Amino acid sequence: MKKTVFFSDNFFSSGETEIFNEDKKVIGKLDLRSAFSAAVDVKTPEGDIIVSGGFGFFSNKWFVKDHKENELGELRQRFAFFKSIYEYNAFGRGIYRLESPAFSREYTLYDEKDELAADFKRTDSFFESAAFQLSDYTSVLETEELVAVVMGMNAIEKRRRAQNNSAAT
Repeated sequence: MKKTVFFSDNFFSSGETEIFNEDKKVIGKLDLRSAFSAAVDVKTPEGDIIVSGGFGFFSNKWFVKDHKENELGELRQRFAFFKSIYEYNAFGRGIYRLESPAFSREYTLYDEKDELAADFKRTDSFFESAAFQLSDYTSVLETEELVAVVMGMNAIEKRRRAQNNSAAT
């Protein structure tokens, strides 16, 4: 069963934003904890943490944890020419491949059988903070976990761009 949600980053990458369903009903919150850290919490509309995501200590890997701090999975970037590829290891539930053609704003998540698990796209314009439309097709991963994975991919991309910019100067 397909489930589609909409959410966004903040311009300064801190504070809370709302997560909406297709009917524009608020179904959760995305808490971007700090402008100095890429960590996020995905919360219920009442503010209870469902899942969290953040970089490991001195790591470029993004870890997703449940509300009890148990690790659910790990996202990392894979090297590829002419496309972006990430791998999400959903501990004990499979390894997923997240890919996008070069310069595209659309991403597809495949399971180990190469079946569509989710897709998402950036819906913001160039000068706005990142906004996403996520369609979840799998019952193995919760939508909230996928939101944390998308925000992890976004954080890895931001970190890579910052490193490239500082290396160029």
